[in-house]
Amino acid sequence: MPKIAVLQMTSGIDPEANLSTIRSAVKDAADEGAHILFAPEMAALLDRDRKRAGVHLGARYYGGVLRSLASAAQNCKIDIALGSLPMPASETHNSNRACYFSRTSGDQRDVTTYDKIHMFDVELATGESWSESNVYKPGDKVVAVENTPLGRLGLTICYDLRFPALFEELGRRRCDAIAVPAAFTKPTGAAHWHVLLRARAIEASAFVIAAAQVGSHEDGRETYGHSLVVDPWGEVLLDMGGEEPGLGFCDIDLNRIEEVRSQIPSLANKRDIPKYEAS
Repeated sequence: MPKIAVLQMTSGIDPEANLSTIRSAVKDAADEGAHILFAPEMAALLDRDRKRAGVHLGARYYGGVLRSLASAAQNCKIDIALGSLPMPASETHNSNRACYFSRTSGDQRDVTTYDKIHMFDVELATGESWSESNVYKPGDKVVAVENTPLGRLGLTICYDLRFPALFEELGRRRCDAIAVPAAFTKPTGAAHWHVLLRARAIEASAFVIAAAQVGSHEDGRETYGHSLVVDPWGEVLLDMGGEEPGLGFCDIDLNRIEEVRSQIPSLANKRDIPKYEAS
């Protein structure tokens, strides 16, 4: 039965400090016998000040993160699902990129990547305003990592959670687990985090693993936390709470996937829904 580690972070504006936290968690997770470490969205750099963050971005930054974590995965003999980091995509925009490092590689060129598809452009009732599309270029590919310790692992990031079509496609691809690294705001997290994650797990008949940012960050934002692991029946196996960063562990019973799919064969029963055509 594979064991996973979930890293809940309060990432800041210094990439080296964040990387140090991640590398320490990788070692601790491996020492506890975990097969994969899951980290949250923007684990290596969380800074809404575009000019200040831009000082760190570039090929040197991105390559340094990849080399560091590819080496950590190989040396500690553990896979790493880095929730995401900002990656320069053009002269005007970055990509919000998830990276999966296999322990068997140790080569940054073998990292599997996924670019966040859905951009969080919203004005909340609290007065918070977010316009990710001003900074980030959306991805256009659905990505699943083959042959992980959990089987086929689908990759998503944060706001993707609100778009069932992406999870439907990952379910169609028979993903055994889906990663949902996040930096959810407190208001939206309190309202929707648990119910959406449980719903997506049920719909895909898969485990959902959601490593999250938590607490008050150096750039002024506050995040909801509550890193979760949800099984295919929608049962919450791990909830790390909304107060402190830390490392949590969960054993994953992969037999549960087929048990649930045989009881509720929604993936097998799925039909194409005709598109509405205005008369």
